[in-house]
Amino acid sequence: MRTHTLSAICISLALAAPFASAHEKGDWLVRGGLTTVAPDESTSNIIAGGSDLGVALTIDNDTQLGLNVAYFITDNINVELLAATPFTHDVNFSVSDPLGTGNTLGEVTHLPPTITVNYYFNDANSAFQPYIGAGLNYTFIFDESFTAANKEAGLDDLSLDNSVGISAQVGMDYQIDKEWHVNASVRYIDINTEASFTVGGAEGSVNDIDIDPWVYTLSVGYTF
Repeated sequence: MRTHTLSAICISLALAAPFASAHEKGDWLVRGGLTTVAPDESTSNIIAGGSDLGVALTIDNDTQLGLNVAYFITDNINVELLAATPFTHDVNFSVSDPLGTGNTLGEVTHLPPTITVNYYFNDANSAFQPYIGAGLNYTFIFDESFTAANKEAGLDDLSLDNSVGISAQVGMDYQIDKEWHVNASVRYIDINTEASFTVGGAEGSVNDIDIDPWVYTLSVGYTF
């Protein structure tokens, strides 16, 4: 009786234990979920018509569908491509309504594809698979526009340069079974750009915009 009871307990514990399987060389991971870009921005002041307006900029957060694909070149190292649907951010004045047109200057849209090499601390006895990584980002910035009120005030032709910068991340996979896992990651991306525009026909600029966002991702992944 005791033997049967002990066997039943062992089977129950085995069934209740989380599935544990480390990633292996040759594995492909495909993930989809939510990605939030939270700028940790600092900018130089707006220059308009050669004069410093004494006003900088702030940039709002945005959340979109995040996608990534990774391939394990060894049991511990993979190469990952981060992609997403386009992020659109409101660009605001750092002080309240300096031009009498509201606090929002305009908006910008961007795509920040990032290639990262990750190192996994593989543990075949744990469902948790943490990793760290570093890589390179190229941010495409497009669809820059002023608000209607700022256009009426004479602002036009807003343009922001694309950006190349480094990135770093920490993350974790939680293995549900051999194929499926849940992923969470936090990464820092170095994004620097410059803005140019016209105001009443005169040239204007913001010469140093350090967006430098923290990027938070929560996704579900499949291994094949």
